Amino acid sequence: MSPPRRPTGYDRRVPFDPSSKNRLTAHDLRRFAGDGLFDRLGRAVCRAGCLPRKELYEAWEMARRVRRRFRSGRVVDVAGGHGLLAFAMLLLDRTSVDAIVVDPCPPPSALALHQALAAEWPRVPRVQFAGGGLDAFTIDAADIVVSCHACGALTDRVLDAAAAAGARVAVMPCCHHFAAAPPALTGWIDRALAIDIARAQALERCGYTVWTQAIPPAITPKHRLLGGSLAQPPRMKTAAAAVV
Repeated sequence: MSPPRRPTGYDRRVPFDPSSKNRLTAHDLRRFAGDGLFDRLGRAVCRAGCLPRKELYEAWEMARRVRRRFRSGRVVDVAGGHGLLAFAMLLLDRTSVDAIVVDPCPPPSALALHQALAAEWPRVPRVQFAGGGLDAFTIDAADIVVSCHACGALTDRVLDAAAAAGARVAVMPCCHHFAAAPPALTGWIDRALAIDIARAQALERCGYTVWTQAIPPAITPKHRLLGGSLAQPPRMKTAAAAVV
Protein backbone atom coordinates (compact mmCIF):
# COMPACT_ATOMS: atom_id res chain seq x y z
CA MET A 1 0.00 0.00 0.00
CA SER A 2 1.34 3.40 -0.93
CA PRO A 3 1.72 5.96 1.85
CA PRO A 4 -1.01 8.60 2.21
CA ARG A 5 -0.52 11.56 -0.09
CA ARG A 6 0.67 14.62 1.79
CA PRO A 7 -1.22 17.75 0.70
CA THR A 8 1.00 20.44 -0.75
CA GLY A 9 -0.18 23.78 -2.07
CA TYR A 10 -3.77 23.70 -3.28
CA ASP A 11 -5.74 20.62 -2.27
CA ARG A 12 -9.53 20.58 -2.03
CA ARG A 13 -9.35 17.88 0.66
CA VAL A 14 -7.60 20.30 3.01
CA PRO A 15 -10.16 22.33 5.01
CA PHE A 16 -10.20 25.98 4.02
CA ASP A 17 -10.80 27.78 7.29
CA PRO A 18 -12.56 31.11 6.65
CA SER A 19 -11.45 32.37 10.08
CA SER A 20 -7.75 32.04 9.28
CA LYS A 21 -5.57 35.11 9.65
CA ASN A 22 -3.20 33.83 6.94
CA ARG A 23 -2.86 36.10 3.94
CA LEU A 24 -4.60 35.17 0.73
CA THR A 25 -2.03 34.91 -2.08
CA ALA A 26 -1.74 33.69 -5.66
CA HIS A 27 -1.53 30.14 -4.27
CA ASP A 28 -5.20 30.44 -3.30
CA LEU A 29 -6.49 31.64 -6.68
CA ARG A 30 -7.97 28.27 -7.64
CA ARG A 31 -10.11 28.27 -4.52
CA PHE A 32 -12.11 31.09 -6.12
CA ALA A 33 -12.67 29.55 -9.55
CA GLY A 34 -16.31 30.49 -10.10
CA ASP A 35 -17.82 33.28 -12.18
CA GLY A 36 -19.81 34.85 -9.35
CA LEU A 37 -19.11 38.17 -7.73
CA PHE A 38 -17.61 36.68 -4.57
CA ASP A 39 -15.16 34.49 -6.50
CA ARG A 40 -14.09 37.47 -8.60
CA LEU A 41 -13.55 39.46 -5.44
CA GLY A 42 -11.62 36.60 -3.89
CA ARG A 43 -9.30 36.36 -6.91
CA ALA A 44 -8.61 40.10 -6.79
CA VAL A 45 -7.75 39.84 -3.09
CA CYS A 46 -5.45 36.89 -3.81
CA ARG A 47 -3.62 38.88 -6.48
CA ALA A 48 -3.06 41.71 -4.02
CA GLY A 49 -1.51 39.23 -1.59
CA CYS A 50 -1.93 41.41 1.49
CA LEU A 51 -5.25 40.61 3.15
CA PRO A 52 -5.96 38.02 5.87
CA ARG A 53 -8.44 35.40 4.73
CA LYS A 54 -10.97 36.15 7.48
CA GLU A 55 -11.23 39.81 6.41
CA LEU A 56 -12.48 38.78 2.97
CA TYR A 57 -15.22 36.62 4.44
CA GLU A 58 -16.15 39.14 7.15
CA ALA A 59 -16.44 41.99 4.66
CA TRP A 60 -18.44 39.97 2.14
CA GLU A 61 -20.91 38.48 4.62
CA MET A 62 -21.48 41.80 6.35
CA ALA A 63 -21.87 43.73 3.08
CA ARG A 64 -24.42 41.23 1.73
CA ARG A 65 -26.62 41.57 4.79
CA VAL A 66 -26.37 45.34 4.97
CA ARG A 67 -27.21 45.74 1.28
CA ARG A 68 -30.38 43.71 1.72
CA ARG A 69 -31.55 46.49 4.02
CA PHE A 70 -29.88 49.67 2.76
CA ARG A 71 -29.55 50.84 -0.83
CA SER A 72 -27.91 53.91 -2.36
CA GLY A 73 -26.18 56.65 -0.39
CA ARG A 74 -22.53 57.31 0.31
CA VAL A 75 -20.81 54.48 2.20
CA VAL A 76 -18.80 55.56 5.25
CA ASP A 77 -16.62 52.73 6.57
CA VAL A 78 -15.30 53.62 10.03
CA ALA A 79 -12.07 51.94 11.19
CA GLY A 80 -12.16 50.24 7.80
CA GLY A 81 -8.48 49.34 7.50
CA HIS A 82 -7.93 48.18 3.91
CA GLY A 83 -11.40 49.37 2.91
CA LEU A 84 -12.60 46.03 1.55
CA LEU A 85 -16.00 46.35 3.27
CA ALA A 86 -16.53 49.73 1.60
CA PHE A 87 -15.61 48.31 -1.81
CA ALA A 88 -17.88 45.28 -1.36
CA MET A 89 -20.72 47.67 -0.55
CA LEU A 90 -20.08 49.50 -3.83
CA LEU A 91 -19.99 46.23 -5.79
CA LEU A 92 -23.30 45.06 -4.39
CA ASP A 93 -25.17 48.27 -5.18
CA ARG A 94 -23.95 50.48 -8.01
CA THR A 95 -26.38 53.26 -7.04
CA SER A 96 -23.92 54.18 -4.29
CA VAL A 97 -21.49 56.35 -6.22
CA ASP A 98 -18.77 56.75 -3.61
CA ALA A 99 -17.34 55.31 -0.41
CA ILE A 100 -14.99 56.72 2.20
CA VAL A 101 -12.87 54.88 4.76
CA VAL A 102 -12.50 56.85 7.98
CA ASP A 103 -9.38 55.45 9.61
CA PRO A 104 -6.48 57.47 11.04
CA CYS A 105 -3.99 54.66 10.30
CA PRO A 106 -4.91 52.70 7.15
CA PRO A 107 -2.39 49.94 6.41
CA PRO A 108 0.25 50.69 3.75
CA SER A 109 -0.90 47.61 1.81
CA ALA A 110 -4.32 49.21 1.21
CA LEU A 111 -2.94 50.71 -1.99
CA ALA A 112 -1.97 47.28 -3.35
CA LEU A 113 -5.44 45.94 -2.61
CA HIS A 114 -7.22 48.81 -4.29
CA GLN A 115 -5.00 48.59 -7.35
CA ALA A 116 -5.98 44.93 -7.71
CA LEU A 117 -9.67 45.78 -7.25
CA ALA A 118 -9.48 48.63 -9.76
CA ALA A 119 -7.88 46.30 -12.30
CA GLU A 120 -10.83 43.90 -11.96
CA TRP A 121 -13.52 46.59 -11.84
CA PRO A 122 -12.19 49.71 -13.59
CA ARG A 123 -15.67 51.31 -13.74
CA VAL A 124 -16.42 51.00 -10.02
CA PRO A 125 -15.52 54.20 -8.13
CA ARG A 126 -12.35 54.13 -6.09
CA VAL A 127 -12.72 54.02 -2.33
CA GLN A 128 -11.33 57.19 -0.79
CA PHE A 129 -9.47 57.40 2.54
CA ALA A 130 -10.19 60.26 4.92
CA GLY A 131 -7.39 61.48 7.13
CA GLY A 132 -8.07 61.73 10.83
CA GLY A 133 -10.57 59.95 13.00
CA LEU A 134 -14.33 59.85 13.33
CA ASP A 135 -14.49 63.08 15.35
CA ALA A 136 -13.03 65.02 12.41
CA PHE A 137 -15.44 63.60 9.85
CA THR A 138 -18.92 64.90 9.02
CA ILE A 139 -21.60 62.26 8.49
CA ASP A 140 -24.57 63.15 6.28
CA ALA A 141 -28.12 61.96 6.86
CA ALA A 142 -28.12 60.12 3.51
CA ASP A 143 -24.98 58.10 4.34
CA ILE A 144 -24.72 54.42 5.19
CA VAL A 145 -22.29 54.15 8.11
CA VAL A 146 -20.69 50.74 8.55
CA SER A 147 -18.03 49.42 10.86
CA CYS A 148 -16.68 45.89 11.17
CA HIS A 149 -14.99 45.12 14.49
CA ALA A 150 -14.44 48.65 15.73
CA CYS A 151 -12.87 47.88 19.08
CA GLY A 152 -14.73 48.49 22.31
CA ALA A 153 -16.13 51.95 22.81
CA LEU A 154 -15.39 52.91 19.20
CA THR A 155 -18.49 50.96 18.19
CA ASP A 156 -20.53 53.16 20.54
CA ARG A 157 -19.01 56.28 19.01
CA VAL A 158 -19.93 55.04 15.53
CA LEU A 159 -23.53 54.45 16.62
CA ASP A 160 -23.71 57.83 18.36
CA ALA A 161 -22.27 59.70 15.36
CA ALA A 162 -24.64 58.00 12.92
CA ALA A 163 -27.65 58.62 15.16
CA ALA A 164 -26.70 62.29 15.62
CA ALA A 165 -26.79 62.69 11.81
CA GLY A 166 -29.87 60.50 11.31
CA ALA A 167 -27.85 58.19 9.04
CA ARG A 168 -28.39 54.51 8.46
CA VAL A 169 -25.90 52.42 10.39
CA ALA A 170 -24.66 48.83 10.71
CA VAL A 171 -21.92 47.59 13.03
CA MET A 172 -20.37 44.26 13.96
CA PRO A 173 -18.95 44.88 17.45
CA CYS A 174 -15.92 43.30 19.07
CA CYS A 175 -13.62 43.73 22.09
CA HIS A 176 -16.46 44.62 24.47
CA HIS A 177 -15.61 46.59 27.59
CA PHE A 178 -17.32 44.43 30.18
CA ALA A 179 -17.54 47.24 32.72
CA ALA A 180 -20.21 48.77 30.47
CA ALA A 181 -22.48 45.71 30.69
CA PRO A 182 -25.95 46.48 32.13
CA PRO A 183 -26.01 44.78 35.56
CA ALA A 184 -29.71 43.95 35.24
CA LEU A 185 -29.03 41.58 32.30
CA THR A 186 -25.79 39.88 33.28
CA GLY A 187 -27.49 37.40 35.58
CA TRP A 188 -29.10 35.78 32.53
CA ILE A 189 -26.80 36.40 29.57
CA ASP A 190 -23.11 36.99 28.97
CA ARG A 191 -21.81 40.52 29.30
CA ALA A 192 -20.93 41.02 25.63
CA LEU A 193 -24.49 40.18 24.57
CA ALA A 194 -25.87 42.42 27.32
CA ILE A 195 -23.81 45.33 25.95
CA ASP A 196 -25.07 44.73 22.40
CA ILE A 197 -28.69 44.57 23.59
CA ALA A 198 -28.19 47.90 25.36
CA ARG A 199 -26.80 49.34 22.09
CA ALA A 200 -29.88 48.18 20.20
CA GLN A 201 -32.13 49.73 22.83
CA ALA A 202 -30.20 53.02 22.64
CA LEU A 203 -30.77 53.14 18.87
CA GLU A 204 -34.48 52.55 19.38
CA ARG A 205 -34.63 55.44 21.84
CA CYS A 206 -33.20 57.64 19.07
CA GLY A 207 -36.17 56.76 16.87
CA TYR A 208 -34.46 54.01 14.89
CA THR A 209 -36.00 50.85 13.53
CA VAL A 210 -33.44 48.26 14.65
CA TRP A 211 -32.56 44.91 13.08
CA THR A 212 -30.21 42.21 14.32
CA GLN A 213 -28.53 39.40 12.43
CA ALA A 214 -25.32 37.37 12.49
CA ILE A 215 -22.74 36.27 9.96
CA PRO A 216 -21.59 32.62 10.12
CA PRO A 217 -19.77 31.97 13.42
CA ALA A 218 -17.21 29.85 11.55
CA ILE A 219 -15.75 33.13 10.28
CA THR A 220 -15.49 34.91 13.61
CA PRO A 221 -16.90 34.47 17.13
CA LYS A 222 -17.64 38.23 17.08
CA HIS A 223 -20.35 37.74 14.48
CA ARG A 224 -23.36 39.74 15.73
CA LEU A 225 -24.59 42.39 13.31
CA LEU A 226 -26.58 45.37 14.59
CA GLY A 227 -28.18 47.90 12.27
CA GLY A 228 -30.86 50.51 12.13
CA SER A 229 -32.47 53.34 10.23
CA LEU A 230 -34.90 56.08 11.03
CA ALA A 231 -38.54 55.28 10.44
CA GLN A 232 -38.68 58.12 7.88
CA PRO A 233 -35.26 58.14 6.18
CA PRO A 234 -34.14 61.22 4.20
CA ARG A 235 -34.64 61.35 0.46
CA MET A 236 -31.52 60.32 -1.42
CA LYS A 237 -30.13 61.07 -4.85
CA THR A 238 -29.28 57.97 -6.82
CA ALA A 239 -27.26 57.30 -9.94
CA ALA A 240 -27.77 54.80 -12.71
CA ALA A 241 -26.14 51.46 -11.98
CA ALA A 242 -22.87 50.80 -13.77
CA VAL A 243 -22.10 47.60 -15.64
CA VAL A 244 -19.59 45.18 -14.16
